[in-house]
Amino acid sequence: MIEDYPEAYRELCDRLGFDRGIPFTEKWSAGADFLQILVDQVRERKPQRILECSSGLTTLFMARACQLAGTGRVTSLENGPAFAQATRVALEGYGLEAWAEVLDAPLVETPLGDQCWQWYDLAALEAGAIDMLVIDGPPGFLQPLSRYPALPRLADCLAPGALILLDDAARPDEKAIVARWIAEYPGIERRWRATERGCVELRWPAQRP
Repeated sequence: MIEDYPEAYRELCDRLGFDRGIPFTEKWSAGADFLQILVDQVRERKPQRILECSSGLTTLFMARACQLAGTGRVTSLENGPAFAQATRVALEGYGLEAWAEVLDAPLVETPLGDQCWQWYDLAALEAGAIDMLVIDGPPGFLQPLSRYPALPRLADCLAPGALILLDDAARPDEKAIVARWIAEYPGIERRWRATERGCVELRWPAQRP
């Protein structure tokens, strides 16, 4: 794990007791402001089941937040074996294995309507309602609207009133994705969170749209 990471992360790391480094990578790690939102939401809402598209710092920080809240568990879908293993090592290093798991979820052809995406294989995902969904993958360069499949693929699993958080929401593709979701799922509530990369918070309807 990396001990020399940007100062923006240090206060939150200190507060959460991450004193032996974190699996930070300059290109891929979530921003400190987005991590703060995740930690706050977990500690305030106490979701029982958190599903995350991608893994890394977000997994580690939400797992610690679950531990501090005394409830909840994170399941991360990760298509990169090396990233999955690095996250598992970090979780083990801080004794957080009971609070999070990383599933190997390779990207597979995922047809939706008349289009097809590369998206996570859900074969290893256990059934059950999702109270909080964090979308930080797949990478945007992979394909247009790369993260769009998250709601079509997971809508039937979302608990009433589930919280959905989309990172990198200032990018044009993510803006288009959110607009499409809102058009396709009436009743979703949207809130913009002013982070460095942009974050959109969506609230799933109490009744299925």
